[in-house]
Amino acid sequence: MAPPAGLDEFLRLHGWEGAIVAPVAGDASFRRYFRVESATRGKAILMDAPPPHEDPRPFIHIAQYLNGHQFRAPEIFATDLTRGLLLIEDFGDRRMREHLDENPEDEAAVYRAAIDAIVRLAQTPAVQAQPYDMATYMREVQLLSEWYMPAMGISFDASAFDQLWTDALAPLADYQKVTVLRDYHAENIMLLDDGQQGIIDFQDALVGHPAYDLVSLLQDARRDVSPALEAEMLAYYHAVAKPGADFDAHYALLGAQRNTKIIGIFTRLWKRDGKERYLSFLPRMWALLERDLAHPDLAPVKLWFDTFIPSDVRHKLPTELNIDG
Repeated sequence: MAPPAGLDEFLRLHGWEGAIVAPVAGDASFRRYFRVESATRGKAILMDAPPPHEDPRPFIHIAQYLNGHQFRAPEIFATDLTRGLLLIEDFGDRRMREHLDENPEDEAAVYRAAIDAIVRLAQTPAVQAQPYDMATYMREVQLLSEWYMPAMGISFDASAFDQLWTDALAPLADYQKVTVLRDYHAENIMLLDDGQQGIIDFQDALVGHPAYDLVSLLQDARRDVSPALEAEMLAYYHAVAKPGADFDAHYALLGAQRNTKIIGIFTRLWKRDGKERYLSFLPRMWALLERDLAHPDLAPVKLWFDTFIPSDVRHKLPTELNIDG
């Protein structure tokens, strides 16, 4: 992975001339990441967020908001918005996911700390950001109808699908109230040397429902969270946050919405971007979605899925079918 054009000049201008630059693992976007190591300055992470595909300004805005309210987001050392280059604090390589894989006895404590951050975020004045409104919810669930359904060769009435979700999501219409990080899960939470948890990959934050980040954490697309641990952590959240009586129904609804979206996204990453490895996550996503659809308030949504994507279809990957288009 070649460093971005103009990097030497960028590093020289900001006092990192001669630093060693090495690639590090990225995410599902056009962003790329490099570790920058200088004998005199120490370590940093270079984010390459090239326009027009990426815009680093939301990351800067949310990072400043989080750090300004005593959360641990990476400090920003230098920027070049024209090239889309950011030099930011290096949180190291100790992600929550790998730490728990190696230290499963820490699971409950680490998840409780992550939930404490969600609770505190909901008690903090919301960031200046767009609302997680009905149009956004609908745009996201439509990723299933736009990508997964054609990939599986399934015929359906798109307008009926949209109406189903419009009706189901109606109870959330008045819940654009707290900062929602949107990708708050075990691969985006760093365990820092000072004992704190660092947060990364938050540039898509919106103002929405307090249950959303909890769903993202406990119904993780990339790490198995057992139903028992999910129930234990939900009970912990209830004890510390004391949400309203409709919280569990909203949690299940947001879980169904999010997991429907992710099935569509992972299909798109395969179909459009050639990233076939994301299809391997689909069985986990279907298991999570089925868990959400079991809530009585989601009976109409469950009926739609049972009718158009029955269990035997859910257990097939698009690559196993010979479908054109």
